[in-house]
Amino acid sequence: MITKIDRDHGRFQEIVRGRIKRDLKKYITHGELIGKKGHDLVSIPLPEIEIPRFRFGENQGEAVAQGDGEPGDEIGQAAQEGPGSGEAGEGEGRHILEVELTIEELAKLLGEELELPRVEPRGVRLMPSLKDRYTSIRHVGPESLRHFKRTYLRALKRTVAAGEYDPGRPIIVPERSDKMYRSWRTRYEPESNAIALYLMDVSGSMGEEQKAIVRTEAFWIDAWLRSQYRRLEVRYGVHDVVAREVDEEAFYHTRESGGTMISSAYRLAADLLRRRYPASDWNVYIFQFSDGDNLASDNERCFEVLEEELLPAVNQFAYGQVKSLYGSGEFKRHLDERFESAERLVTTEINDREEIYDSIRAFLGKGR
Repeated sequence: MITKIDRDHGRFQEIVRGRIKRDLKKYITHGELIGKKGHDLVSIPLPEIEIPRFRFGENQGEAVAQGDGEPGDEIGQAAQEGPGSGEAGEGEGRHILEVELTIEELAKLLGEELELPRVEPRGVRLMPSLKDRYTSIRHVGPESLRHFKRTYLRALKRTVAAGEYDPGRPIIVPERSDKMYRSWRTRYEPESNAIALYLMDVSGSMGEEQKAIVRTEAFWIDAWLRSQYRRLEVRYGVHDVVAREVDEEAFYHTRESGGTMISSAYRLAADLLRRRYPASDWNVYIFQFSDGDNLASDNERCFEVLEEELLPAVNQFAYGQVKSLYGSGEFKRHLDERFESAERLVTTEINDREEIYDSIRAFLGKGR
């Protein structure tokens, strides 16, 4: 039975959800959720939400729907116009409501807002996982798993067979031998697994603003991929002229000086996939972020590794070029020209935070 309070709570949740969805682009582009992430929950600050309600004024002798007025006018006494007294008030101010959403709920809102298709894992990339299914019956087990219907049926059959059943007083008392219990069988089931590898240029031309953009975009990409895969592993790599694998903290806070050789990052990715994440077992996603500045003589090495080793192994390779004051921004153009017809390569240009929204849609909008 659904009570009135349940209906009201459900309606309020829908209002909150609609408010978050309406302002989702603001949360995405300004990174307001970064740092508010718990184990499974995200805390979202919302302005006070007012529920519409009637307010009755004094009876002036006019009936409902009589008198002058226009659609949208307030019902009741009109508010007095004119300047205020300028003195401090004693009433309560407006409050900020902290609403907690699970990462799964947040991903669902993201998918609805950006109209993202569900990911379709490649069929061969399945890993076996253990599943317990209650598909059998046993004579022993805990009382919490007792199968009432089967227990009662056995007791009934025993009572009838013994001539003890009285239709006028049909009381059936199960004995220990009548009790039946639900039991499980463990079996292997195929399960899709994914690896998300983030690569970032940390040379001197990539500043804190560029890294903040990358962190915000990676947060939302992670949220979506985790809603699509039961198991998602995330790895990080940074590079200037040399690439190395790092943890999440170092990924967002490392800064080097000197030149850039993107091929070192591609080589790191190819070696990692070969050693730990073979193409036959994993759905692979690579997200690379750079300001587009690369040593000109290194471009051809990048294209060779990308064409021969990375693109054949991935579901999708995403390159996001973050604008900086010092980067040349030429690498995206070279990629687009060389791999114009490559379906698994997606490139975007992120000039500022406002373009994070469109970049996420481009990266995730193909459903691979």
